[in-house]
Parts: sequence; structure tokens; C-alpha cells
Amino acid sequence: MKKMLSAFLLLTFALFFSQEKKPMFWQDIQNFKKSDQENPPPQDAILLIGSSSFTKWTDVATYFPAKTIINRGFGGSRLTDLNYYANDLLNYRPKQIIIYCGENDFADDDKLKADVVVGRFKTFYKKIRQKFPKIEVDYISIKYSPSREKLWPQMKEANKKIAKFMKKQKNSEFIDITGVMNDANGNIRNELFVEDRLHMTPEGYKLWTSVMNSYMK
Repeated sequence: MKKMLSAFLLLTFALFFSQEKKPMFWQDIQNFKKSDQENPPPQDAILLIGSSSFTKWTDVATYFPAKTIINRGFGGSRLTDLNYYANDLLNYRPKQIIIYCGENDFADDDKLKADVVVGRFKTFYKKIRQKFPKIEVDYISIKYSPSREKLWPQMKEANKKIAKFMKKQKNSEFIDITGVMNDANGNIRNELFVEDRLHMTPEGYKLWTSVMNSYMK
């Protein structure tokens, strides 16, 4: 009886640990790996890394028909997640990396200070530079989504500080898309967003494209 009980307990523990909860976004990263195995990604492409504003830009290649793009945005991700999965996300040979991330960091914690987010970005930037010392690395400014208006002050401060940081780095640019998303009075154009007032319409992406074009290598 004792042997049977011991075997049962061992089986129970084995099942428990085999079903241990995976880290957040683990499956997204596995999907990227599977995609890369089935369709090896090209070299010297432009690598997009970030959150849902990239994830939902599923037809990004049609906006930049002359460019080769690898889209590795995963919805809901924060800069902490980019840092956690840095080895996987940087497992390519791009000629340029463009990042859109940081908005969800503030949404995850509305008391979060801008300096914390800036620090997270600098950590990720350092990881990029350790692997790619000379390629172009650009950061797209955090957009001011209407649904997150209460977070705009922290976001604006983070944008300002990241822009200042990027200006001092070689082969790096801060791509400011905030102005082009405003109306003539300087207010956010709500019609550029879908019903959730967070994600963008095709017109919003067209405006991003008009700004990004001059930065694309």
C-alpha cells in the first residue's frame, strides 16, 4: 500500500510540474520560433519589435512595398517582456530594428513613473547594442491613445526622455508619430482609432507610414 501511495504522489507531482504555468507571452514566442523554422526569415531585413500596434499591423509589408520586414510584435507586451525575451527577439540578422513599446507598461501600472519605463527601454537598447553594435535602431514614440488619456502625462515625459537619450546614440533615431496624429488644434484625432480607442485604423497606420518612410533603411 505504501508503495502504491508513493507512486501516486510521484505521479501527481509530475503532472503538476508538467502543467506549471508558462511565463506570459511564452506561446507567442514559440509561435515566432515555429514560423521561423517553417519559413526561415530573410537577412538584412527591418525587424519590428513591440506590442499590439505592431501585432495588428498584419499588412505592414503593403505599406512599405520596397522594404523587407519581419514583424515580431506581440500584443500586450511591455518593455519588461522585451527584456525577458530579448535572446529570442534578437535572434535574427536585421539591418535595422524599430521598436514600439512602453504604452502597456503604463497601462499595467498607472502609478508607474516615466523614469522606470525609460530605464526599461535603456536596458533593452543595451541588449540590442551588445549583439548589434552598428545597425540602425529606432524607437517610435508612445502614441496617446484616447482610452489611456489619464496616462498621457507620464507617456509624454517618457517620450521626451527617450528622445533625448536616442539623440545621443549613434545610428539611432526617435521617430515621433504624435504630431501627425493630431488635428489642426493639436488634439488627438479620435477617428484614427477603432472602437476600443486604443488600436488604430488603416488611416492611422498610413500616417505612421508617412513619418516612418524617411527612417526606413
